[in-house]
Amino acid sequence: MAILMSKRLFLLVSFLVYETVLLQAQVDSITDQQLKDIIVKGYRPNEVISKLPDVHGTFIIGGRKSIVLPVQDLPANLAEKTGRQIFAKVPGAFIYDMDGSGNQVNFSTRGLDAHRSWEYNVRQNGVLINSDIYGYPASHYSLPMEAVRNIELVQGTAALQYGAEFGGMVNYVTKTADTTKAVGFESINTVGSYGLFSSYNALGGKVGKLTYYTYYQRRVSDGYRDNGESDAQAQFASLLYDVSNRLSLRLEFGRSQYLYQIPGPLTDSMFYADPRQSTRFRNYFSPDIYLPSVTLDWKINPSTSIQWVISGLFGARNSVEFEGFADRADVIDPVTLEYKNRAVNIDNFNSKTSELRLIHTYQIGKMRSILSGGLRYFNNDMHRRQQGKGTTGTDYDLSITGDWGRDMWYRSNSIAICAENLLYITDRFSISPGFRYELGATDMTGYISYLDLEDVPNHIEHSIPAFGINARYHLNENMQLYGGISQAYRPVLFKDIIPTSSLERANKDLEDAYGYNAELGISGRKGSWLKYEFTLFQILYKNRLGNLLVTEDSVSYIYKTNIGNSLTNGIECFVEAVPVQTRDFYVSVFTATSLMKAVYQDAQIVVNGENTDISGNEVESVPRWISRNGLNVAYKNLRATLQYSYVAESFSDPTNQVEPTPNGAKGLVPSYGILDLNLSWRFASRFILRAGLNNLLNHQYFTKRPLFYPGPGVWSSDGRSLVVSLGFRF
Repeated sequence: MAILMSKRLFLLVSFLVYETVLLQAQVDSITDQQLKDIIVKGYRPNEVISKLPDVHGTFIIGGRKSIVLPVQDLPANLAEKTGRQIFAKVPGAFIYDMDGSGNQVNFSTRGLDAHRSWEYNVRQNGVLINSDIYGYPASHYSLPMEAVRNIELVQGTAALQYGAEFGGMVNYVTKTADTTKAVGFESINTVGSYGLFSSYNALGGKVGKLTYYTYYQRRVSDGYRDNGESDAQAQFASLLYDVSNRLSLRLEFGRSQYLYQIPGPLTDSMFYADPRQSTRFRNYFSPDIYLPSVTLDWKINPSTSIQWVISGLFGARNSVEFEGFADRADVIDPVTLEYKNRAVNIDNFNSKTSELRLIHTYQIGKMRSILSGGLRYFNNDMHRRQQGKGTTGTDYDLSITGDWGRDMWYRSNSIAICAENLLYITDRFSISPGFRYELGATDMTGYISYLDLEDVPNHIEHSIPAFGINARYHLNENMQLYGGISQAYRPVLFKDIIPTSSLERANKDLEDAYGYNAELGISGRKGSWLKYEFTLFQILYKNRLGNLLVTEDSVSYIYKTNIGNSLTNGIECFVEAVPVQTRDFYVSVFTATSLMKAVYQDAQIVVNGENTDISGNEVESVPRWISRNGLNVAYKNLRATLQYSYVAESFSDPTNQVEPTPNGAKGLVPSYGILDLNLSWRFASRFILRAGLNNLLNHQYFTKRPLFYPGPGVWSSDGRSLVVSLGFRF
């Protein structure tokens, strides 16, 4: 594989070197301001993605693949967080439609699991928002996209700086105040199909040394499917105080909450008969997350800066559900004349993080060198209560009768130290070796009604060293090669160690998953009309968790343990061209395409009561092809964007079963292609009117057959919808 990757890259480099020249025109501040005014007026849309610099804040990015998405300028449905539009220019971005449009972003790249974006280190303004990086790293905090200025993405070899993840880091950077005003106001109001209404309102400004920004958002929707209503709200406040030109203090508080009525899974026959139908009307899901933080930035001298972030994540993830496969009807019991009791689950998060980072520039002879280091302490106290016998009612009710089936505390502590050094060997060539060492432990207490807690892992120690190196070489002023390899890891998750019944047991010596990310890429541009990037990547994911059948003393049981490894190889391609560009008229086209294959290695699982070797099988929910392609046309203040998104078929389980089961839990996930149209008009300098026809051809499709929440089966994605928004600033 390595030889094949090298040959492909050599041919690619040879071709691009022959064709490419850089445009790096330097403009003065007056000219730059004029250009920005032109962009705002519309004939030159500012939707061009960019890269992070070599050093971003206190983090070293050089030599890694990075992407900055200018969210407010993207032709995307922001109110419903339509991921295929927001992440359209990220090759290989997989979007998992799960909780109804607008509630949550479920995002992954390079064949990793998109559930709650939990394969990524997810941040807001640099503050960690994964609910529990050791127990349940899902990101339940969900800010409105109307509040996001940029999305920063660092892929692949990011674990050395950010910690426990294989995907990389994604940072949602919120809008900030107009510092030329004491009071500024922005409002974005959206209406759309299926009862959608969203209102985002923000205030901000600067008074003396104090800059403030705050918003409130409310969003309601009936949902595409029957019994798929949602009611969401979000609040945020930021205070930035400039103590001096070298010292600043930022206080932030964010909250996100929504209540989603879960319409239930479908069988394949149900889906093809009517994808909007529902099998549940008494099921609900509601996360309510609070995110306070304090950030201190201190520029000690021109060469040295430190940043100290103290943050917390508090709140709950609640659900009440009538559980069962799609073919199990939720009907009144003819004996009791009532519905069956629902299951109640409540997770309480209490996570605290303190991260101190330093960046220092120095000289080694004639070579410039930049050292980045960090020290992070993490503490979490997660209280998980499950299988509570709930009511027979139909509303959102978390009350139970009797005891919980599982009532457990999952407490984690860890301390991590990391360092990376960016060394400019020449003006064109730089390398950045680094390491990270993480030490911690997780303890579980409480009870499981059907098992002795001593029969499950109740103490897990984490001792994780990781090393890596990245490099970058400028072939000329407009073309660069980059690449690197870095070890990565993923702690054992809470859900992985909890037996679901008395017929299951867990290996008390479970090991954290580990492996590496490797990437090799080339990027550049030709003049102002062509931009490109090609990347080869490989991910080795070892010690994946699963189930095996074990027989002891004539007694058989399901054994939760490490089952094997997986290897993912792929190539990512991004090309954007501007064939027409005048003062009043602008045309651009792009493609963001990935080809990848993920297979199991030395792995086995239980199939039909027997341990079965799945080596060579493809990893579930990894489409071979993901391709998004767009045409953008702008005339003065008017703009239209047509986008086609294609996702190839994928398997839903490690056995690679093709034919769907009668209950819809297993089977092939068919390929799908979606066409979207977005329009915008800027007028009166302060107003923008947007309209979007999502899924223009009303294609019926689904993205995944989940193995757990929100339940095994088919979950319909949205059909055709119209969304219109009006935004203005004063």
